[in-house]
Amino acid sequence: MQKIICQKCTYYFVTWEANQPHGCKAYGFKSKFIPSQVVLSSSGKACSLFEAKTPK
Repeated sequence: MQKIICQKCTYYFVTWEANQPHGCKAYGFKSKFIPSQVVLSSSGKACSLFEAKTPK
């Protein structure tokens, strides 16, 4: 299983909320933890929506 690094995904974003600093636009949530960890713990499966950012 490949480790998913959310910071390299197009759907990842950083919020301004101190208690929920990480967000995922694909799944539509904010969290205290990295989104890929939340998806894995809640569904038991790795994130299937990861899409690598394209370099500018």
